[in-house]
Amino acid sequence: MGAQSLAVAWGVLALCLALAGATNPGFVVRITQAGLDYAHQQGIVVLEKELAQLKLPDISGDFRIRHVGKVNYELSRLDLRSFHLPYSRISLVPNVGLQVSISNAFAEVDGNWRVKLYFIRDHGSFDLQVENVYIKINLQLGRDTSGKPTIDTSACSTHISKVRVHFSGKFGWLYNLFHNAIEPVFRKILESKVCESVVTSVHSELQPYLRTLPVTARIDAKAGIDYSLVAPPTTTAQSLDANLKGEFFSLLHRSAVPFPPLALALPRDHDRMVYFGASSYFFNTASLAYHAAGALVFEITDSMIPQGIGFHLNTSTFSAFIPQLEEMYPDMLMKLRLTTHSAPFLDIGPGGLSLKPVVDVQAYAILPSSSLAPLFLLSLTGNVSAVIDVKSGHIVGSLKVGRMKLSLKHSDVGTFQVRMLQSMMNVFASNILLPRLNDRLAEGFPLPLPDRIQLSNILVRFHPNFLLLGADVHYQPRGWR
Repeated sequence: MGAQSLAVAWGVLALCLALAGATNPGFVVRITQAGLDYAHQQGIVVLEKELAQLKLPDISGDFRIRHVGKVNYELSRLDLRSFHLPYSRISLVPNVGLQVSISNAFAEVDGNWRVKLYFIRDHGSFDLQVENVYIKINLQLGRDTSGKPTIDTSACSTHISKVRVHFSGKFGWLYNLFHNAIEPVFRKILESKVCESVVTSVHSELQPYLRTLPVTARIDAKAGIDYSLVAPPTTTAQSLDANLKGEFFSLLHRSAVPFPPLALALPRDHDRMVYFGASSYFFNTASLAYHAAGALVFEITDSMIPQGIGFHLNTSTFSAFIPQLEEMYPDMLMKLRLTTHSAPFLDIGPGGLSLKPVVDVQAYAILPSSSLAPLFLLSLTGNVSAVIDVKSGHIVGSLKVGRMKLSLKHSDVGTFQVRMLQSMMNVFASNILLPRLNDRLAEGFPLPLPDRIQLSNILVRFHPNFLLLGADVHYQPRGWR
C-alpha cells in the first residue's frame, strides 16, 4: 500500500471512530435571536452598573507648554459618576460563539487637580466627558467535566473617540492648555479598565448564573433526570443550540440505557425565545427508570373504590362472572396487583404521544389470615394517549385510556368468560388507576432552566420522534414578588 493510500485509510478510520463516538442528545434546548436579545437586555443592565463602579487610579505627570515651561500635574479622587450604554446588540457568530457590540456609550467623571508651574501652585476640580465609546466583546461557550455550560471572554476591545476635560480654578484657562497631555492618558486607562470590568463581570456574574442550570434534577424519591451537555453549545446564524443527555435514571440503581437516542433535528421555528426538543428517548428512559424502581406496580383494594360505584372488590361481586368463587372463597375481599414485564414505550408522531402497555392483572382473595390466595391472571392491553403541557417550568401531562382488551393467562379457579369482566376493569382503570397516574403526571418533570426564569406563551407541537415545546422567557430578579 502506497503512502497516499495509507493516509486515506487512516483518515477513513478516524472518521469512522469519530462517528461511532458521536452521541445524539435526548433533549435539545434552542435559544433564538429573540431569546438572546432578551438575555442581552438583562446583561447590559448589569454591565452598566458594573462599569459605573469602576475605580480609577490617580494620574500624575508633567507636560511642557511652549513659552510657558514645564507643568507638573496630578489628578486625584477620580469619581465615575455615570456610565451609559444606550446602543448595543448581541450577534450569533456561527461555530464560534456570541459577540456583544456596544456603540456611542458615554461616561462622566469628576475629580480634583493640582498643578505646579515654577512658583505657581494651584488646585481645584475638573469635569471630564467621555463620548463615543465603542466596546466589542466576544463570548466563547463550552462545557466543563460535569456537563455544565461555561462561558468565557475570548476577546474584548474598547475604543474611546472623544475625551473632553474642563478645569475650574484661578488659572483654569492655563490648565485647559495642557488637556492634550491628560486626555490620551485618561483614554488609555479607561479603555483598559472597561475590558477588565467586562472580564470580571462575565466571571463573577454570568458564569455563576449559568451554573444554576441543573445538570441533574431530582424528581422524587425514585428518579432523576440527567441534563448534562453531551457537547459544547453550538451557534448558527439563527440560534444557539445546547444538546443535553436528556436521560431519566433510577436513584436506587443507575444502569446503562439499552438503546441509543435517535438523531433529533428541530424545525426552523423562531417565533419564541426558546425551544425545547424532548425526544422519545427522553420519555422512554423515564419509563425505564420508574419500572426499575418498582414504581409501575399498582395494587387495587376495596378501600380504594370510590363511593357511588355500586360494587365492592370482593368474591361476592366477581362470583356473578365466576360462579365457583362463591364456593371456593365465600364473601372474601380481593386485591388486584397490576405489573408490567417490561417498561412500556411510547411513540411520538404528528398525532401526539401514545403507548400500548401490556399489563398483567393478578387477582387474589384475601384470606381470614390476611394471606393471599391467587385466583386468576389476566393480560390487559389498550391504547393510551397523552396530553402534554408546560406549567411552572415543568412538563406536565395526563393520560387517556382507549378501548382495553382482556385475555386469560392463567386461572386457579377454573375457566370463565373473560369478556364479562371487561366493564369492571374499565371502571378500575378509569376511576382508580388513571387518577393516580394523572396526579403524578400533574406534578410534572422539571425543564432545564437556570435560576429565576419563568416561561410564558407556551407552544406544544408533535413531530416524528420528538415533542417540541416553545416559550418566551421572563427573568425574575431576586426579591421580586
